[in-house]
Amino acid sequence: MVQCPRCEQAIASDAVSCPHCQFILKAYGHPGITLHHSQGEGYLCDTCIYHADDSCDFPQRPMAKDCTLYHNQEQPLVGPPKIEYKGGSWRSWLRQNPIWLILLSITHQKPGGD
Repeated sequence: MVQCPRCEQAIASDAVSCPHCQFILKAYGHPGITLHHSQGEGYLCDTCIYHADDSCDFPQRPMAKDCTLYHNQEQPLVGPPKIEYKGGSWRSWLRQNPIWLILLSITHQKPGGD
């Protein structure tokens, strides 16, 4: 359970809107995307990382009060996870999977005996 930012009542974390005050919490038509709201009279763009690096193309920029792409400048961006082979090296992978080496050698043999 989380709290509604407007009425501070307890609500389900997957709620699209607050059942108490009807405050919209998720993007319209996309219930999995959080809709960020500005606090008070300020704009989200003032503290958004995408406004700071000039990569935002939101039409309401720089005076957006609601946005789905907002990311606070004080919070680091988390990139996609790096995919690493945990076996150690490619040699150890080939030792564990010799069929691939055999298939590779078969497909690259030249036909004919000249």
